[in-house]
Amino acid sequence: MRILIAEDEAKTRRYVAQGLRELRFAVEAVEDGQVALGLLREHAFDAAVLDVMLPGLDGWTLIKTLRAENNRTPILFLTARDHVEDRVRGFELGANDYLVKPFAFAELVARVRNIARQAAESVAGESSLRVGDLVFDLLRHRVERAGQLLQLTPKEYALLLLLARHQGRVLSRTLIAESVWGVCFDTQTNVVDVVVRRLRAKVDAPYPSPMLHTVLGVGYMLDAHGD
Repeated sequence: MRILIAEDEAKTRRYVAQGLRELRFAVEAVEDGQVALGLLREHAFDAAVLDVMLPGLDGWTLIKTLRAENNRTPILFLTARDHVEDRVRGFELGANDYLVKPFAFAELVARVRNIARQAAESVAGESSLRVGDLVFDLLRHRVERAGQLLQLTPKEYALLLLLARHQGRVLSRTLIAESVWGVCFDTQTNVVDVVVRRLRAKVDAPYPSPMLHTVLGVGYMLDAHGD
């Protein structure tokens, strides 16, 4: 599992990061909310552990921004703020769990695993997905547009499904490469662009309204509303 930790208290950040790494988690640990937001936009994490009171960008604003961008990364708030209204606010903004300091490390690990598992089970339990007139049969790995079956390769299907799960959100080439190919992205390769071009020929070219969009300098997006 790949975990992001955003915590401005150095001792806590090191303690949590070291403990998770010893359990063979892949960990990114930062102290600034703005940096955390950039990482969550650029990379795929199984879960994120966020302090509420972060420099640069506080946890409330960070999760509000993520959810507005349709980023569903599971979020665990780790904070000294133990008032009921703070916990309620976190959940209303889209947090998956809330752990108050001081905490037991074993409990943090259990909660992180739990929110990541729940997110994975939610995705696995789906049987279909629709974006405009694009319909995914998730059990048979088939896609139709306007009732016509699209003949897609496994990588084309995986990339299109990734964009569909984040419809309306721009995904970077790095995030796409990590999610579809499971590798660290080599900026010298154009493999993502090649597969997107092939998808455009199948998903967009035969139809009047394009769904696959390029955001220059950022990445790609699937949008049912066209240009």
